[in-house]
This record gives sequence, structure tokens and C-alpha cells, in this order.
Amino acid sequence: MSELYEELEGRGLIKQTTLEIDKLKSLLNGTPISVYAGFDPTKPSLHVGHLIPIMILAHMQRAGHRPICVVGGATAMIGDPSGRDNMREMLTEEIIQENLRSIKPQLSNFINFRDEKALLVNNYDWLGFENYIDFIRKIGNHFTVNRMLAADCFKIRMEKGLSFLEFNYMILQAYDFYTLFNKYECVLQIGGDDQWSNIIAGVELIRRIDGKKGYGMTNPLLTRCDGKKMGKTEGGAVWLDPDLTSPFEYYQFWRNTTDDDVIKFLKIYTFIPLYEIEKYSSLKGEELNGVKEILAYEATKIVHGKIEADKAKESAENLFKKGSADNASAIKMTKNEVEGHLLIDICVSAGLFESKSEAKRMILQGGLSLNGIKVDDLSKIISSDDFQNGNLILKKGKKIFLNINVS
Repeated sequence: MSELYEELEGRGLIKQTTLEIDKLKSLLNGTPISVYAGFDPTKPSLHVGHLIPIMILAHMQRAGHRPICVVGGATAMIGDPSGRDNMREMLTEEIIQENLRSIKPQLSNFINFRDEKALLVNNYDWLGFENYIDFIRKIGNHFTVNRMLAADCFKIRMEKGLSFLEFNYMILQAYDFYTLFNKYECVLQIGGDDQWSNIIAGVELIRRIDGKKGYGMTNPLLTRCDGKKMGKTEGGAVWLDPDLTSPFEYYQFWRNTTDDDVIKFLKIYTFIPLYEIEKYSSLKGEELNGVKEILAYEATKIVHGKIEADKAKESAENLFKKGSADNASAIKMTKNEVEGHLLIDICVSAGLFESKSEAKRMILQGGLSLNGIKVDDLSKIISSDDFQNGNLILKKGKKIFLNINVS
């Protein structure tokens, strides 16, 4: 076995654990175990926000452990209240099944499911057929309402009203761990730090019913240096499905990473060895542009494959370095004319739009892109992080490009 603990810790992928550090090291660096993470199919695709637990599972498989991916066909019918201030949309069984079919192949880009090297299971298989009375008699007496209400995952919802339906979510997730522990000898659950209370509930349920030990580990919930949640842009979520976010847009999402985030994201979202990433840590300013391109290429290759990553890289190089685009024109503007100014004002000054009202209307219709990413924020202000090799690439509609060379 490799030194998996040191690998995960070095990449910033460990936040909390139910184990003492030396015991966690022994577990991760020792004999193979089964480890699981859950993914509720509430949308037709996974997005960048799901990638951290997926990457952890991938690292674990590379180290010899067996990942178990639980797609929540049952729990998606309720919706996890963790970290939310309102109730999730209630989905029909048909929509959930449709989402499941889309998500399964996306996980295969990261994890090898052949020859039972990993398992892909649906919790509807054990929760969907439970009789509620039998279930609550078997499980309910192991949970106290007082302790559940004190859990972090319920605190935000308690202020606005927590439905009894959502209150069941912790119990169902705990039962998932209990089931996987007994059926597949799964001893470790991982998830985002907002899942800490739910993970502990599963660990406790295994102890109370079987008198045995299961373990939990969480990863940090990452935001970018600007405070925005990972996986979000001005245009919404960054999806893993190429029909929802094209490989070029996906590449550009990572290429647009800020200087402050690029080394951190290389560690988390790629398999580049840590010793190689360390070589880039002393680079500053424009020196980081090449590192951002490495991040964009490697992240795109994992999700969309080498061919699509090569295409995206070539398209980006043509657009940003050679300035080639259909009907493209180019103008020069000073840094003082661009940095710190509203994008709408820049577009008008550059002649891309005749008026602010036209620019606003186009943005609201989803017809303006900056550096390959759609913009829907009317108050978007240009910063130095938006400059790509000294350029801003604006796209109006489908075919009109404007390259602004910033000097």
C-alpha cells in the first residue's frame, strides 16, 4: 500500500475524522478496506462541487482500497437539508431514475468499476422496500430527538422550519452506512464537512446495533478565494455532462482560476504528483499562466478524455494566443481603462454594444461570454484575474468576437 494518508493530507483533502490521526494513518496506509461516498441524483449531472469526494475515492482505489459509490435513489426523494435554508425541490421517481442513468457513467471517468474493483449501488435497493413501521421500530430507538436537533446539518433549517420529511434524512443516511457495513464490510464513510453529523450518526448506529466500529472522514468545503462556492460561475453550475457544459467551457472554467487558487486546485482536482506541483508554488503573476493551462488540461482530460482535452486546449490557444476567431476584431485598451471597471461599460466603450441597455439585455439573454464563460452578472467588474495572456476575449451572440488587448 502507498502512503495514502500523506497523499490526502498533502492535497488538503482531510478535514475531520472520527479516528485519532495515528489510527487514521494506519487505516488508510494499511490493508485494503471498502470506503463509500454518497451522491444524490437531484440533477441530471454531477458538477464540479461533487469532485472532491470523487477524487478522494479515486486516490483510495489507486492505493488499493475498494470504493463504493452510493447513488441515492431513495434519499433523493427526500433531499438533504444540510447547509440549506430552504427545502429541496420534490422530484418524481421518473426524474430521479433519469438522473441516475446520466450520473453513473460520469463516475466511471474517475473510478474503475470492472471486476468489482469498485461498486456502484443504489440505496433504493434497501430503503425503497422497507416497511416504515418495521424500519422505525428497528432503527428509531437508536436516535434521540434532542441530539438530532443539535446537529449542524439541521441548524439553518430550524430557523425557518424543518419538515418531518427532511428530519428523516439523517436516519436514512445512517442506515446506508449500517447496510454497507454489513453487506460489503465497508468500514469508512467519506463526505463533505457539511455531512459530519450524518456520518457520525452512521458510525453510532453500527456501534449501537452490532457493537462494531465504523469510521468517518470529511473533506473541506471549498470556496474560491473570491468567496464563491466551487463549481459556480456567473452562468451557474459547471456540469460534468458535456451537453450542459461543453469541454471548451469546462477547460475555460479551470483556465480562469485565480492566481491564489491555482496551486490548491492542482492538488485537489488533478493527479499530478505533489512533488511536481511543489515546483510551481514559487511562481507569481504571469508565470502562473502556464500552470493554469496545465490545471485546465488535466482537469478536462479526467472528465472528457484526452481527445476532447486536446481540442479544448487547441481552441483556447487559437482564441487567446493567436487571436483567431470567426469575425474577430481586436482593439487595445490600457489596464487603467479596464481593471476595476464594469464589464458593461467596457463593452460599450469597446464598441461591442451601442448602449448599456443593449449590453444588459444581451447578458440577461445569455448572449455574452467572457473568456469562454457565459456572463449573467450585470454588475461584473473586471479584475486582473480576468486577463488571459494580456487579453479579454468577449463573445456576443454565437459568432461575434472581440479581442481586447490590455497593456
